[in-house]
Amino acid sequence: MRHGKKFNHLSRKAAHRKSMLANMACSLIEHKRIKTTLAKAKALRVYIEPLITKSKNDTTHSRRVVFSYLKQKQAITELFGEISSKVAERNGGYIRILKLSNRLGDNAQMCFIELVDYNTDYTTNKPSSKKSRRGGKKTSTNTAVVEDSAVVEDVSVVEDAPVVEDVSVVEDAPPVVEDAPVVEETTGNEETNDTDEKKENSKG
Repeated sequence: MRHGKKFNHLSRKAAHRKSMLANMACSLIEHKRIKTTLAKAKALRVYIEPLITKSKNDTTHSRRVVFSYLKQKQAITELFGEISSKVAERNGGYIRILKLSNRLGDNAQMCFIELVDYNTDYTTNKPSSKKSRRGGKKTSTNTAVVEDSAVVEDVSVVEDAPVVEDVSVVEDAPPVVEDAPVVEETTGNEETNDTDEKKENSKG
């Protein structure tokens, strides 16, 4: 009987299951990210997170305990060296699972399982957009608004003066140019009319 045993057996006997999880854990330590099924990833997370916590205390006893699970010296060296220094300030949650589409052969749910601190897409320090109830952030926003308004006022004063002067000069020039040819054309027409009248009078 299996009273209270709720963990996933993964359709394997105990020896097969333990060796499979140990190999997957060593692959995750080496490559920092592996692709597997969702059921195996959830079982691997429960298996490896206590070992990562154990690696923070670098003693001979801790190394022997972790070695009894992983059974690979290179993985132990990597875990107690680079990985333990990366996760030194993290209090758990060292593993992330990213779900993928189903596998074509048996339609199994696939996923990526990775170490959180080695994914640069999610670990970039971005400013939080959360609103706080306290007035600490309001003062900084008010000062920014005041600085922006002062800049806008200065720009408006500088831009208005030359624009008005240029427009006045341009608007005054065209009417003077347009009036001149009109006057010349009317005088020319009057002179031609006078000469025509003189010729008619001389004939008559």
